[in-house]
This record gives sequence, C-alpha cells and structure tokens, in this order.
Amino acid sequence: MPFQPNYRITDRAATYLMRIGAARQAVEDLPITAAVLAGLRETARRFSTHYSTRIEGNRLTQEEVSAVIERQGSIPGRERDEAEVLGYYAALEQMERFAAQNEGVTDLQVRTLHALVMAGGKAAKKPSPYRGGQNVIRESGSRRIVYMPPEARDVPRLMNELLDWLRRSEREDVPCPIRAGIAHYQFATIHPYYDGNGRTARLLTTLIMHRGGYDLKGLYSLEEYYARDLAAYYQALTVGPSHNYYLGRAEADITGWVEYFCAGVANSFEGVRRRAREAADRDTKDASAALRRLDPRQRRALDLFRRSVVITSRDVEGLFGISQRMARNVLSSWVQSGFVIVVDPARKSRRYRLSPEYEKIARSNPPSYSVQTD
Repeated sequence: MPFQPNYRITDRAATYLMRIGAARQAVEDLPITAAVLAGLRETARRFSTHYSTRIEGNRLTQEEVSAVIERQGSIPGRERDEAEVLGYYAALEQMERFAAQNEGVTDLQVRTLHALVMAGGKAAKKPSPYRGGQNVIRESGSRRIVYMPPEARDVPRLMNELLDWLRRSEREDVPCPIRAGIAHYQFATIHPYYDGNGRTARLLTTLIMHRGGYDLKGLYSLEEYYARDLAAYYQALTVGPSHNYYLGRAEADITGWVEYFCAGVANSFEGVRRRAREAADRDTKDASAALRRLDPRQRRALDLFRRSVVITSRDVEGLFGISQRMARNVLSSWVQSGFVIVVDPARKSRRYRLSPEYEKIARSNPPSYSVQTD
C-alpha cells in the first residue's frame, strides 16, 4: 500500500504558510550584493552545522565549530565532535549541489548525504546502505524504550514509498513546506540507519525546501529552531498510540507535527528577513561615503549602469545632451578618477563599465529613472 500521511492543514498551519510566503518574497526582493550574500550564506551553513550536531549531543560552541570548519587546529578531547561537524558541513555542501540539479530527490542522494554525515569530513567511499538489523531508541537515563522502528527488511520498501510520495505530492501541488515537514517526520519514523538519522532527516528537509524554491538564498537554518527547544522537537515527533512502529505509528495523525514544522519555517524565514534587511541597510550605508565622492554627473550616470553593464560615449551624449567629443572627455576623466574602467579599447567602439566599488553600489540601489539633461 503506498505511503499516504494522515494530516490536515489547519487554519493555524495555513497562517504559517502565508507568513512563510511573505517572508520568502521579501527576502527575494532585497537588494543584497553578492559579497554580503556570500557572507550571510556561510553564516547560515555554520549555524545549521552547529545546531544540527548539537541536537545529537555535540559539545562544541559556535566559535569552535567555525574554527573546526576553517581547519584551525584540533580541540583536545573533542575529536568525535569535530568529526561530526566536518561530516555535517560536507553533507550540507553536497545537499546544495543536489538542490541545483534539475531532478527530484532520489534514493542515491539520501544515502550519499548519510555517508557524508558519517564520514567525519573525509571522502565518503560509497553511499550508505540501509541498516541490516533492528535498532531501538532508548531514553538516555532510564534506558526505557521510547521507539522501536520498523524491521530492517521493511526499510528499503518504506524509503521507496516515501520518495514516491514526494514525487506524487509535488505533482499534486502539496505546499513545499508541508512536503518537507512530512518527509522529515517519515524519515525519522523509518529510522533507516543505526546512527545519523536525525542529521540526515534535517538535510533531507532542507534539500526538499531548496528544490521547491524555498531556499531563501541559502540564508536560513531550521536546525536552530529545533535546538532551542529540544523537548518540543522530540514531543512533536512522538505521535501514535505505541512506541512500536507496527502498532499505529504509520497511521498516526501528524497534524500536530505539521503545525510545529510550519511554525518553525515561518519563524526561521522571518528571522532571515530581519537579518537580510539589516545587512542590506548596512551595505547601503557603507556605500554612502563612496557616493559622496561622486560629482552630480557621475551620480546620474549610475542609472545608465543599472540598466546596462557597459556603456559607450553615445550613451553619455544622450544622457547629458553634449557633443561626442565632450562625452569622450568626460569618460576619460572618469577613467582617471577610478569611476569607470575601459573594457573595449578600440577607439570607435570603446566601451566602459563601472569600477568594482561603484558596480556594487549600482546593483545595491534601485534605479531612479529620473534622467534629465543639464
């Protein structure tokens, strides 16, 4: 029987979906330069790595995680923690490469991500096979059984059913955050490996979000939401009448988990929107000193470069209503001042583009479209 999750999209979940959509659009519309975007994206990767491994008991601080990723030496007594960090970071990078491919989530991708998670930053020799025996999740103190996953012989079939449902639900236009949340829940339920299930489930979630157009420029970390209240995370995942998979877990109503997951995505996306807006504002303020160095003609010329990467003397003629000779003299002075650079030296077809400093400013600020002649 095909996998068919038992859930409803409640009014509360629908509200979260609207918040997710609004935050997503707001971030897409922000004028963030490539340099600032790269910095924010790397920060998000490190946050994801820190919090996802922390959920599993990793003891490294955020600063230590960054040092490990940058290979700034070893931390005595924390070798296993370091390996977990490097493994997750490598898997996160591979996840982004998978997301860029024009295909749905595959069994090979899932097993490759798990292999990287467990490789400790080393090259994974091959995708991880699913477990060959039974595993049991116990409470750390009392050793009481809290969950008994399905038998190993059922794991390949259950994973195939999950991936089939993902493809089917995409065709049926199930909202991407809903699909990602259900995949997270079901992967954790199947528990296809002896170790690394939680980290792989979170990577799978992010892969689905990215593939569905909810990558948010790669700036968010859902892992932080889970890690800040682990009790709520585990409670949301724990549904069904029994700790045994075969006694109702597969058919359990997961509406509560769907609400919890969508709330986390909404909170994470809105946090990114605030941080990205602040970064864009800072970037604009940083450019103010450079803008003050421009004369009135150069300021107006920025509009030309917002519309076209390169310009010619004819563009300057039209902008200011001056002769061709005067336009060439103006461009020559701009080259000397460092405002523009020559990209085609041929005299008759000479073209110019902004210097890197001013190109960044032009792309960070919307065009005024208020060109007037002197």
